[in-house]
Amino acid sequence: MAPHSFFNVNLLLILALFSVFNLCFAARLLSTASLQDQLLRYHNGALLQGTISVNLIWYGNFKPSQRAIVSDFITSLSDSAATPSNPSVATWWKGVEKYYQLANPKNPSSPSLHLGKQLLDEKYSLGKSLSEDQIIQLAANGEHKDAVNVVLTASDVTVAGFCVNRCGTHGSKSSIVKGKNQKFAYIWVGNSETQCPGYCAWPFHQPIYGPQNPPLRSPNSDVGIDGAVAVLSGLLAGTATNPFGDGFYQGPATAPLEAASACPGVYGKGAYPGYAGDLLLDPTTGASYNAHGSNGRKYLLPAIYDPSTSQCSTLV
Repeated sequence: MAPHSFFNVNLLLILALFSVFNLCFAARLLSTASLQDQLLRYHNGALLQGTISVNLIWYGNFKPSQRAIVSDFITSLSDSAATPSNPSVATWWKGVEKYYQLANPKNPSSPSLHLGKQLLDEKYSLGKSLSEDQIIQLAANGEHKDAVNVVLTASDVTVAGFCVNRCGTHGSKSSIVKGKNQKFAYIWVGNSETQCPGYCAWPFHQPIYGPQNPPLRSPNSDVGIDGAVAVLSGLLAGTATNPFGDGFYQGPATAPLEAASACPGVYGKGAYPGYAGDLLLDPTTGASYNAHGSNGRKYLLPAIYDPSTSQCSTLV
């Protein structure tokens, strides 16, 4: 299956300009619509089920503190301490679970995600310029059953299309496990800090074009990694709801509109092009965020398109 791009930067500005108007219009039209008429239509394919390990494959040089930010985010997805009154990563993930209720109303079964293995490739085994096939090759180093393998590339690694028309991708690959054909899902996201923070780490960096509002302070004091988490979270939502190219999406299967990419640039209520929305502010650091995570972490996560209301749903 062809990989799916998240936040195609050539289209992002156009999408952002029209998304608010289109979604408001969609809300009126789709309020009583059937599943088949939803903005993100279900194509009757398999969704992620059961206990899923999220394996992190670190390609290049990452500091331990950077790895901790991402691994804590994955752990936060199933944090049992989360409460609805305290916006959290786990609360955000419940927005993804609504798609499972639509796909199987009688027996909805959303996946249980947990942090799996972490593999380090600090010697750049495939070099510092990677193709899509090499990304898949790296992803194949993770588990092939009941897994999502996440490849994270360091700030000095270039990837085909990175900073040109994408900040990350997700897709799937077939493999043979114990004599049976299996498909494993994979995600790739790059650290854009030195290559294109204005594209892939907004709103923590001044945008390359468009409204020039001041950048926000990142919640974990790392523009590249906090930006990567925002991209990763959107890709993870797309992976859960459209893991193998025949789940929930709109448009061509090779470039689908998915659960998070349907809400470009929206992180809080009141968002508009160039403004991420009304966010929470850390009184000590001045950082902006919308979700609490494990180990006292704070994160900024994208809005998820809510199929029950036909609107972008934010935590704050």
